[in-house]
Amino acid sequence: MSVSADGFVGGPNGEIDWLLKTMSDEGAAWTVDKISKAGLHIMGSRTFHDMAAYWPTSNEPFAAPMNKIPKMVFSRKGVVQPTRADLTTGALKDATRNAREQGWKNVVSPDAATWDNVPVMGKDLVADIQKLKEQDGGPILAHGGAGFAQSLVATGLIDEYQLLIHPVMLGKGLPIFTSLAAPLFLKLESTTRFGSGVIANIYRPVR
Repeated sequence: MSVSADGFVGGPNGEIDWLLKTMSDEGAAWTVDKISKAGLHIMGSRTFHDMAAYWPTSNEPFAAPMNKIPKMVFSRKGVVQPTRADLTTGALKDATRNAREQGWKNVVSPDAATWDNVPVMGKDLVADIQKLKEQDGGPILAHGGAGFAQSLVATGLIDEYQLLIHPVMLGKGLPIFTSLAAPLFLKLESTTRFGSGVIANIYRPVR
């Protein structure tokens, strides 16, 4: 996840224009490498709505692994398949505007169908995550939104945090570590610095 220097993953309304301004080609390549190794992408319902509306017709570097790799949605209320042209959140609007400014073209991915009929879980987050972790396959990579990430952090079941820390202070926004019941101590596994000032830190919880 991308995080501002003062600890927010999105603006007050989920805006991500700040991370798009500070992300570099090398930072994007690092991220693409990480998400390409996932065996399963999991996300909250709002993030699923955004991504299903965006990635199936994108030719950005992120699009291939986002479209190809299986997805699972976590929602207590279930998920209604979105209209893919429907812009509903600040994050989706920012991403769409950035794609237009960068000259990315809309193409229909051959893997677009992976966004249809995606399994929905979430009635018992701890049990569901534990069950997924017991299965064979590549790493389970969790995306947002912020509420889903908060809930995941609170479970204590996250094995690794991959955080891209951006050189910007938002002052206010969406945090993901406010649901911790006690301090979470981490071991720094690696640090990668990019020319744009973004720092990619990988942490593992100290059990």
